[in-house]
Amino acid sequence: MEILGYAASLGALICWIMVLVKFFQAKMTLHGVLGIITCGIWAFIWGWVVSGKLNLQKIMIIWTICWIVSFATGTATASFSVG
Repeated sequence: MEILGYAASLGALICWIMVLVKFFQAKMTLHGVLGIITCGIWAFIWGWVVSGKLNLQKIMIIWTICWIVSFATGTATASFSVG
């Protein structure tokens, strides 16, 4: 189960990078920088807002699934692996 969580976390990281690249390619520099500064939460929210405009629907769905799986398995943050 732990390996699934790590794979989902890696998938979420890859989706985050792909969304940031789309932001910068679409001349949305401010949103790209905010996505980096906020460790992805801004990119996640704004990615859903502009998913139709930037053709991000599939990436956002995959990112959402990866995010849910990584939290469900407890590998999203180091605070879950105490003990």
